[in-house]
Amino acid sequence: MRTTATFAGTVLLAAGLAACSSGGAASPAPASTGSAPVTGVALAEPAATGEQPKGITYDTKRVPAGAQVATDAKTDGGRTTVTLTVTGLLPNTKYGSHVHTKPCGAKPADSGPHYQNKKDPVTPSVDPNYANADNEIWLDFTTDDKGWATSSATVGWEFRKGEANSVVVHASHTSTEHGKAGTAGDRLACLTHAF
Repeated sequence: MRTTATFAGTVLLAAGLAACSSGGAASPAPASTGSAPVTGVALAEPAATGEQPKGITYDTKRVPAGAQVATDAKTDGGRTTVTLTVTGLLPNTKYGSHVHTKPCGAKPADSGPHYQNKKDPVTPSVDPNYANADNEIWLDFTTDDKGWATSSATVGWEFRKGEANSVVVHASHTSTEHGKAGTAGDRLACLTHAF
């Protein structure tokens, strides 16, 4: 019997705005000019105390006000595909992105480590036997001249319930080098998305 599940979340990365209600490797798709704009929930900078917005921008220079990020995840027959679409980021710029274990928080590190299908017993995980695109969800992308990009990753497993809770945008593409595997620079923005 074949079952399919779909989960979706969207976010508008706009610093200073109040929150509104409403196995395979990553394969960045080429940006398409004239694509439909991504719509989502307006985000704010981290709240000083209490509940945090669903989406947070930590670096408004690299993730400008008005930038938008949308995520979508589908499971089918034991496989999972996660798609990330961004608009309004810096043009012609490389970014990294991964699924993380915890929801977004006031500090970039609050989203925890990368979600791993097979957990590395050592933290932080920089061993390519664990920190790789088959064991994690890597969504690296390079924006086009309008700041738009999309990336998709398909893996041969499904998320464990309650253990994958955000998508983080990083400052650079993901390293595969031993001792640095899985690293992608500073955490620039975060979207809380329970997979």
